[in-house]
Amino acid sequence: MTTSSRGTRTPAVLVLEDGRAFRGRAYGAVGETFGEAVFSTGMTGYQETLTDPSYHRQVVVMTAPHVGNTGVNDEDPESARIWVSGYVVRDPARTPSNWRATRSLDEELERQGVVGISGVDTRALTRHLRERGAMRVGIFSGDAVLGDDEMLAKVQAQPQMKGAALSAQVATSEPYVVPAIGEKKFTVAAIDLGIKGMTPQRMAERGIEVHVLPATATADDVYAVNPDGVFFSNGPGDPATADHPVSVMRAVLERRTPLFGICFGNQILGRALGFGTYKLKYGHRGINQPVQDRTTGKVEVTAHNHGFAVDAPLDTVSETPYGRAEVSHVCLNDDVVEGLRLLDQPAFSVQYHPEAAAGPHDAAYLFDRFVSLMEAERA
Repeated sequence: MTTSSRGTRTPAVLVLEDGRAFRGRAYGAVGETFGEAVFSTGMTGYQETLTDPSYHRQVVVMTAPHVGNTGVNDEDPESARIWVSGYVVRDPARTPSNWRATRSLDEELERQGVVGISGVDTRALTRHLRERGAMRVGIFSGDAVLGDDEMLAKVQAQPQMKGAALSAQVATSEPYVVPAIGEKKFTVAAIDLGIKGMTPQRMAERGIEVHVLPATATADDVYAVNPDGVFFSNGPGDPATADHPVSVMRAVLERRTPLFGICFGNQILGRALGFGTYKLKYGHRGINQPVQDRTTGKVEVTAHNHGFAVDAPLDTVSETPYGRAEVSHVCLNDDVVEGLRLLDQPAFSVQYHPEAAAGPHDAAYLFDRFVSLMEAERA
């Protein structure tokens, strides 16, 4: 059960699974919540972060110290609801100041029952997560605040993110169509593993009619829409659990249909090609991550939200059941694989978010690359 924290200084406590605790004030709803503690380095775009389905079952720590100054509007959400399990900020805005705002951030968190905490030293918390790794966490406020040992026991009883199968929980239950803007040029079947609203929008802007299909869609469902290309979206959870999407992707690769995947879709392609996946210590989250496109040498500033990665050799062309494959993009911070490309058929993926709401837009060309693959196949 949750209640309101607005207009109060209700005490709140954040408890990590290793026993470290941070005390602050309730922000948003009052009550208790649990998830995996992760941090986002974005200076803006908090509304898009909150509504990204890839954050399902995660408690997001904002490294930017001042959050909420632009309030909340009804144009920027990436889905129909907030998906984060909890929210951690240092200094929340007292009053939103933006002409597009219709309500404050804490009002929206309260309205959707999202338990948060403010007044926390988010710099110290972020450093702790970088050193110890992402871990389970609980936020407790109001009557939910118990003794330290009791709260820690509740946190340690929560499930781990490793091994979690979550994409079907956030995906659409029914297919729907996003029509092309202007002249229709192509049809794409998009497997929704936690898709963000801006992704089909970016394709629609390029004359693509997007048929968004549930995570449970089969290969027959994909080809029932007679697609020129197939897209696999971002999404939450451990890719090691995603056997069904991997089998669908392999069916697409066997038919040599132009294929594009982002984020979770990149991990699915990695598994389909025979590579492993692994959990990162603390992941990449935010809108300021440097990635190099190894096919052009260009460095892009990109938007990320992933806690898992593909285990593929960086400097070797690999033989796979579907032809030769190589790592096409790499993170310049830590050499994590950020993209894959098949050399013998039209398929590629990236680990980050080229739709990039609320920015940056350095990677928007990847949608044009997908269009080029479909044009070449049609020709």
